Amino acid sequence: MNEVILMAHVLFGVACLIAAVWLFVDVLQANEGNITRIQRISWGAAGCMWLAFLIGGYWYVTAYKVDKAIILKGPWPFAHSMVMETKEHLVIMLLLLVTYLPIAASDNLVASKDARKLMLWVTAIIAVLALSMDGEGAIIAMGVKVGLLPR
Repeated sequence: MNEVILMAHVLFGVACLIAAVWLFVDVLQANEGNITRIQRISWGAAGCMWLAFLIGGYWYVTAYKVDKAIILKGPWPFAHSMVMETKEHLVIMLLLLVTYLPIAASDNLVASKDARKLMLWVTAIIAVLALSMDGEGAIIAMGVKVGLLPR
């Protein structure tokens, strides 16, 4: 069951990343025809990120202690001490930004160049943070794998 929980965590995180990139492209071409889609995708990105956070938080509280022990005793202790600690702090910024997306998307993106610029910056930062979180998750998973290898 832990694997299913982790896969759902990654699935919703990647969905947020894809939505952020999609939003970036749509906002570049903001017009009356795609403004409703931009607003809906903004809500979808926020929903996906919050689901990824809640699912990941559940897994962290219920199952991570075993993986943490393996990582800390293995050859890659930095996978927890540096990478997981960094991920825990960056997720707060990501949650704040993705929660702001529907608010920013409710502005008049068609008429306001400043509103579009703000949306572009927010979606770009979300995409970079989400991509780095995915990479950090891979390092943490690898820390568990190398910790299980015979020495």
